[in-house]
Amino acid sequence: MVSDSGCSVLPELFWSSVDVWVNKPHVVNKRLCGATVAENEGLLPGDAQLSAEEWTFITGEGSPPLALLRNQPPWNSSVRTLVPKVNCYGTNSHKDLILKVTFLPFEEDSEGKVTFKTSNIYQIQLCRKGSEEWALELHVFTPDSWFSDGVAYAKLPWLSSNLLPKLMRWACEYTSSEFRSTLSLLPVDKYSLTYQQLKEKYKAMVKVWPEVTDPEKFVYEDVAIATYLLVLWAEERVENNLTARQSFVDLGCGNGLLVHILTNEGHPGKGLDVRRRRIWDMYGPQTLLEEKAITPSESFLFPDTDWLIGNHSDELTPWIPVIAARSSPSCRYFVLPCCFFDFYGKYQRRQCKKSQYREYIDFITEVSQASGFNTDEDCLRIPSTKRVCLVGKSRNYRLFEETEAERRRARYVLSRQPAPGVAVQRSDLGNDEDGRHGNSDIDSAWGAGFQPRDKVETVRNCATLPRDLVDSVVLQVAKRLLGMTEGDDRGARGVWNPGGSLSVSEVAGLLEQETLQQLKKECGGLQTLLKNSHQVFRVEGGRVYIRDWRDRQSSKAQDKRKFIDPGALKTRRCWFHSHHPQGCPLQVKHCTFAHGENDLRPSTRPLKKLKSASLE
Repeated sequence: MVSDSGCSVLPELFWSSVDVWVNKPHVVNKRLCGATVAENEGLLPGDAQLSAEEWTFITGEGSPPLALLRNQPPWNSSVRTLVPKVNCYGTNSHKDLILKVTFLPFEEDSEGKVTFKTSNIYQIQLCRKGSEEWALELHVFTPDSWFSDGVAYAKLPWLSSNLLPKLMRWACEYTSSEFRSTLSLLPVDKYSLTYQQLKEKYKAMVKVWPEVTDPEKFVYEDVAIATYLLVLWAEERVENNLTARQSFVDLGCGNGLLVHILTNEGHPGKGLDVRRRRIWDMYGPQTLLEEKAITPSESFLFPDTDWLIGNHSDELTPWIPVIAARSSPSCRYFVLPCCFFDFYGKYQRRQCKKSQYREYIDFITEVSQASGFNTDEDCLRIPSTKRVCLVGKSRNYRLFEETEAERRRARYVLSRQPAPGVAVQRSDLGNDEDGRHGNSDIDSAWGAGFQPRDKVETVRNCATLPRDLVDSVVLQVAKRLLGMTEGDDRGARGVWNPGGSLSVSEVAGLLEQETLQQLKKECGGLQTLLKNSHQVFRVEGGRVYIRDWRDRQSSKAQDKRKFIDPGALKTRRCWFHSHHPQGCPLQVKHCTFAHGENDLRPSTRPLKKLKSASLE
């Protein structure tokens, strides 16, 4: 028996924490993709039998209750099928018969033959330790004969040192999520199998990725999204007795990898984006990608397309349900919202009681329902903080009501237009002189006022700010930080002065209003400029410090820095050597920056890849 205690656990919260372990074992066991849980119709699967000792462990009684002998258990039971991330069991299924808080593992082969792993029977019990104190205990039937393979059968020490504390924490700190569970609309086993196949098939893309974006994140994220759509569409074909694979159009397709995968897997379709990417040429002619600005109008309807896709489609996101609804009565859609856009500009928050993300998902759901869709919400398993998708598979009205549905649609879109004279925040959306990207018909379109983003991507990470401006801000902030410690031991004569610290808001108070306005136009503003000045500052927890290069552990980010390319050494001047009252804290041979003109070297490091927009 192993126990874990330390907080007041209410019994109802205990059941909530156990429910997480039953339905979402992958949250703790990272070698699992998930689990499927079904009610158990009988007592034991197949012809399996348990001994009297085993029944005693399960029930606490010397023999099975009479109800059990009649195959009528006095408590509910369920069967959990574990789905590993990588299938290492062939056609055998690994399952748990769950009787209240007792887990009876068993294996089932392709012919339905059941074999119990009685050596791995265990219980999770909530025990009272005082008037208000409870403890969780792990009871194992035969700990000496416990079997482990590290996947379906976890190691016994892992259950006590990992699972039990997690259950205790969940029971003490349980909060319901504002979003759905991951993959709630799909069979997890089919998703896991398809994902492993696609991951193996397209993993080579990571090595040849020509874009400046992180290849592992973007490749495996698009593989996961493609997996989701392929399984969703396969289930739809079975449900509706369809044989032809669904067609699609990806609006705002970006790098086009999702289009490439879906096309390779047999689905006819294409991708549209305002800006061509360098990687498009690598896919071959079978992957149809078009460079085109999309303006919501009659010119951009897709009557012969089954599904419209919006994968991080930004300003197009709220329009996709509308475009799908107006394309044809059978057109469906999938959107994965990311940046917060309304129909005609940035989305403005209205409810402070919700998170901004939750409020925006609710807004797109509202758009979907107003467009005439029954809307499903799900959560993808991707390496991103924005993982909630919305799916519109069916309409909430009958076909002969299309005229009235279109009136509701039009009224809703019109209601989102800003009032005359009200400025709309456009973010980085570009426009021609007439604000219409050369489309003379936009005023008569139902998307009048919509502005697609500029063809050339605007760089707004402070990298293009005037050098004089950046140097001036850095020097002004550094002098203020150093001045904070001039009168104490840290700034004493002969001792290198590390300076004090200021919050980012306090730093902003040092700068002129004109400078702040210029920085506000950049992503991240002042904080981005300070972080970009990595040689001089470190920014942690919203506070700014002078970087002390003698202290290699002074920053968490410092620990994660990559090895410095020898070709980059001594290619930039040392700020401290030039501006700090005591100079650089490091000797010349130890500093990666140049101490004076004679120490400066030409760079021999290969040039960084430029963004595709600047090469075309």
